Amino acid sequence: MVPYNHTEFIDIVTSLVNKNIIPVSRIDDAVRRILRVKFSMGLFEEPLADFSKVDQLGSQAHRELGREAVKKSLVLLKNGKSGDNPLLPLPKKTSRILVAGTHANNLGYQCGGWTITWQGLGGNNHTSGTTILSAISTTVDPSTEIVYSENPDADFVMSNNFSYAIVVVGEPPYAETAGDNLNLTIPEPGPSTISSVCGSVKCIVVVISGRPLVVEPYLSSMDALVAAWLPGSEGQGVADVLFGDYGFTGKLARTWFKSVDQLPMNVGDPNYDPLFPFGFGLTTEPLVS
Repeated sequence: MVPYNHTEFIDIVTSLVNKNIIPVSRIDDAVRRILRVKFSMGLFEEPLADFSKVDQLGSQAHRELGREAVKKSLVLLKNGKSGDNPLLPLPKKTSRILVAGTHANNLGYQCGGWTITWQGLGGNNHTSGTTILSAISTTVDPSTEIVYSENPDADFVMSNNFSYAIVVVGEPPYAETAGDNLNLTIPEPGPSTISSVCGSVKCIVVVISGRPLVVEPYLSSMDALVAAWLPGSEGQGVADVLFGDYGFTGKLARTWFKSVDQLPMNVGDPNYDPLFPFGFGLTTEPLVS
């Protein structure tokens, strides 16, 4: 796929065919495959899309289905400093909650790449939906105070007597080679936010990413860790599970490594020693209203 220099591509391929480096039979084979798909899809009879149902895009029914997918895909990786003292699900009624992190109030970050544009966009002005911060605000008891600070320092956290904190961090949007990364670390200020918040109050860290990232250096400071992947427009699905309206049921679809030095890592490898193995995922029961 060469959308930005297709004329150059055509010139190069034509030259290679004329020099008998690429046989015409190879071109015919490629064209035949493309035409076969177009014929099977009926594109020569109906070349244009049917717009009769376009008003259903983003409908409430679609959003509810997306919300359900988010609830079922979240993976709970840690729940409590010790197994017999879980932090999740969270109480809806408490005095004061801190919500922090670059991804807590950013719909574009929730959606990731291939959303509206090729590489995706940050911010809340490009599509409709519910941020995780907004979802938390509508889920907790009306008497619960929510304080949002994207990257608070430790003094701020310790001086405000928070019951607990929800830290939402992760990667910015990307697609294809723009997402290539030899380190797979959470970009700053994510690690700084985790350190400042989780070192000062009970904290739940929610990671927004399309893949496992390096979290082992911060894991001991977290009380709970959730892999939320890319929840798209439906941040409400994240709040549904954090606060116990729906239980955690998701399992890892791939191994979560400790460090990139271990990669590639697959089940059955002789030295298979992941942070969280393939298929891992803690569960919780929904709270009874």
